Amino acid sequence: MNIFEEADARLLPGFERRFVDTGTGPVRTLTKGNGPPLLMLHGDPQTHLCWHRIAPTLAERFTVVLTDIRGRGETHKPGRAAAGNPYTKREMADEQLAVMQALGHARFALVGHDRGARVAQRMALDHPQAVTRLAVMDIIPSLDFYAEIDARSAQEYFYFFFLTQPHPVPERLIAGDPEGFMRGILEGLSDAPVGYDELAMRAYLAANTTAEAIGAMCECFRTGYHIDTAHEALDREAGRKTVCPTLVTWGTDGVVGRLFDVRRIWERWCDRPQFAPVDSGHFIPEEAPEAALALLQPFLAGSGDIA
Repeated sequence: MNIFEEADARLLPGFERRFVDTGTGPVRTLTKGNGPPLLMLHGDPQTHLCWHRIAPTLAERFTVVLTDIRGRGETHKPGRAAAGNPYTKREMADEQLAVMQALGHARFALVGHDRGARVAQRMALDHPQAVTRLAVMDIIPSLDFYAEIDARSAQEYFYFFFLTQPHPVPERLIAGDPEGFMRGILEGLSDAPVGYDELAMRAYLAANTTAEAIGAMCECFRTGYHIDTAHEALDREAGRKTVCPTLVTWGTDGVVGRLFDVRRIWERWCDRPQFAPVDSGHFIPEEAPEAALALLQPFLAGSGDIA
């Protein structure tokens, strides 16, 4: 049993592990439950395990699908492309939609944190017929992030600029101490210790410190700056917004909550937004799982607006 199998067995008991290949490559997928379908997308530098304190409870009411997004965990990791980039959030969202369709889910609720929230937002914009409800955790859309960044936030979110540098500069520098770099992100975006499960942390480091994974992460961030922002600019010009009910949450002690006007920014992207700050840092699913569940359960069930 490898570290990923061990972590899933202990932290996500009863979830079925499988690979779903949609024609683009194998996507690690875990499923549990019999209710309405719910796809949950993790952030960086993590895997689907970031939901281990939330997903088992949600699986009591929903058919929960956890995946490793492209380039992370046990999912396939395309290399650098001669033309275009396989890490546009549009391509990543299309792949996740194909996973859900392969599992028999044409319409589903969608929750994303960090990088996964960017993929989730893109899916809701591009495929409104598929997404019934959307929850995004602790992000600012790329277009607004890069437009409103200042020296203080650039200092705290330095890797949004470091990882976008031309290949192979960041790849070579991270290779000098990949574990130190990943730990710096995992532990540096909250004012207090996150309190990771030790086994989950071991899995995050194992998944994200290989040369292949580092390259994928750099390409994903480069795409965020060079391509995803252009896609979002076209959305804004066309007046496109998410049309489903959208829950925007952020950690009051995280960089997003401290340095950005979250409500003002997200109101421009959603027809039906709801807002809920959480007493947490950036890694809400692991720092404040009870608060996250208290928000997600009624929102996903459609039982009323968030206060």
